[in-house]
Amino acid sequence: MATSVLVVEDDVAIRDMLTFTLKQAGLSCEAVGDAESGLEVLKNNQPDMILLDWMLPGIDGIEFIRRLRANEFLANIPVIMLTAKGESEDMVKGLAVGADDYVNKPFSPPELIARIKAVLRRCQPPENEDAQKLQFANLVLDTKSHRVTVDDVRVELGPTEFRLLHFFMKNPERAYGRSQLLDYVWGDTVYIEERTVDVHIRRLRKALEPTGHDQFIQTVRGVGYRFSVD
Repeated sequence: MATSVLVVEDDVAIRDMLTFTLKQAGLSCEAVGDAESGLEVLKNNQPDMILLDWMLPGIDGIEFIRRLRANEFLANIPVIMLTAKGESEDMVKGLAVGADDYVNKPFSPPELIARIKAVLRRCQPPENEDAQKLQFANLVLDTKSHRVTVDDVRVELGPTEFRLLHFFMKNPERAYGRSQLLDYVWGDTVYIEERTVDVHIRRLRKALEPTGHDQFIQTVRGVGYRFSVD
């Protein structure tokens, strides 16, 4: 079955271009012009990926992501935000609320397809680890169910934060620089900036904060980050 993508874009010309590009790449696509229609689609269908415009009429892209991540059944769908070139603050805000990547307009079709494949690749658990559970203290990560729990209570994480925590829990007590984390967690894409790591680290810490496990994600001055229970 072809990878399915939901496009939420109010500009008709861009929406048609995205639909054409995705279908040419062998992906299935459903396109809508506003966030309300996108949320309606998600009631009956769960795509593999969402391409989301930042500036939408009514509910904007940021609020769309917030609602997505708050829904237990939709929270793990990866999202790429489409932003106007130069709007770096939009990029930071988008990543902070749960976007997995961003693409500046105007963009080339090959770049867009490469970004989609890179995000899907890093959000997919390796097949040989499907049944693996990792546990430190009462923090448990289950790659088969794609869930993180503390004392059997679910911790809500976006797909990139899940991937980041998974890497840390597999490699505890080791410090990694931002460029290393990009290589190991984001894969071989060259489009991601190093400050993206900081945004997702903040989101991961915020999700773990209510249970006190944010302290496991430690900053190593002059190096980067490490996962440690000490």
